[in-house]
Amino acid sequence: MNRSLWLLAACQGLYLTNNVTFIAINGLVGLALAPVGWLATLPVMGYVVGGALSTGLVARTQQHWGRQASFQAGLLVALLAALLCAWAAFSRDFWLLCAATVVAGYYNANAGLYRFAAAELVDAPAREKAVSLVMAGGLLGAVVGPNLAARTRDLLPVPFAGAYLALAGVALLSMALMARLRFPPAPARASVAAGRPLSELMRQPAFIVAAAAGALSYGVMNLLMAATPIAMQQCGLPFGDAALVLQWHVIGMFAPGFFTGSLIKHFGALPVMGAGVLLNLACIAVALSGVDLHQFLVALFLLGVGWNFLFTGSTTLSLSTYRPEERDKAQGALNFFVMATLALSSLASGVLVTTSGWALLNWGSLLPLALTAAALAWLALRERRAPAGGAA
Repeated sequence: MNRSLWLLAACQGLYLTNNVTFIAINGLVGLALAPVGWLATLPVMGYVVGGALSTGLVARTQQHWGRQASFQAGLLVALLAALLCAWAAFSRDFWLLCAATVVAGYYNANAGLYRFAAAELVDAPAREKAVSLVMAGGLLGAVVGPNLAARTRDLLPVPFAGAYLALAGVALLSMALMARLRFPPAPARASVAAGRPLSELMRQPAFIVAAAAGALSYGVMNLLMAATPIAMQQCGLPFGDAALVLQWHVIGMFAPGFFTGSLIKHFGALPVMGAGVLLNLACIAVALSGVDLHQFLVALFLLGVGWNFLFTGSTTLSLSTYRPEERDKAQGALNFFVMATLALSSLASGVLVTTSGWALLNWGSLLPLALTAAALAWLALRERRAPAGGAA
């Protein structure tokens, strides 16, 4: 595990610091500024919509500029977008806040590729552990993100404006770390052109399941996480409690990264992903049992661990579906499915939690979990029936 891998894990942590802070405050700032309450999570949605719209552009910049230059461009956008969000908070302009988060989505799409880049920094036998370790870097976000939101909430006269300015500083720190990273050279243009078309890559059963499980697991996680600060406020719980719940949620998301790679190496991606589905079901059961602080905390922690198993497993599964020269278009497509699902879940979370309540939101999460379980069972059955040594 080389120095570049640890630096990339730190950048992942700062990326999650940005995301967790955005999740913690954007819904509340949106609720204060939105013309109607059900639009409260539109700024959260804007972040992932911007990410979905940027996936094609990010894939092209990765191909033409290479990993490092493209990642630095994403961080520059993060810096500018944070400053724009701060100005929107000062001017009480809801639509400017939404626009700023859409712009920030370019950084979201760019940094979403850190996990794939991790596999390129090590030899093939260590890829699972490399992906898992970089994912574990998100623990930094678990510790810093909620505390950053809570401590900077009233730093300036306008609530949360100081948090947005702090995120500009996070982007600058990440740019300094990224400047010290060294990535392998990008595949030659000729080999990229010789790769299989995206339509052929997407027809592979393993690609289908990796894309579906990655997108749906992220969608369920975001659906519940984005709504949590609003649901807790509706239940009369203070913002400090919401920050604590989000902190333990993100710990659940990334602490398993220190051993998820070993579990996948030993048991395989599909069994670990199946365990992730069961943990998500346990989260919903706890969430439906009541609305006290401990129930929010346990449910969101289980949700985080379940997401880690599903998302790390789907990322590892996808590595077998494309060649080095096909990485940019394959990873761009996988990122697009995740971002598009996140966009839908972000808007749905605000609409459902403000109009129908926390319980209905959890019941609705059962459908994407059932689809994920069905996809995993289909691929497992297909692999069992395949001849020894055959392609999945």
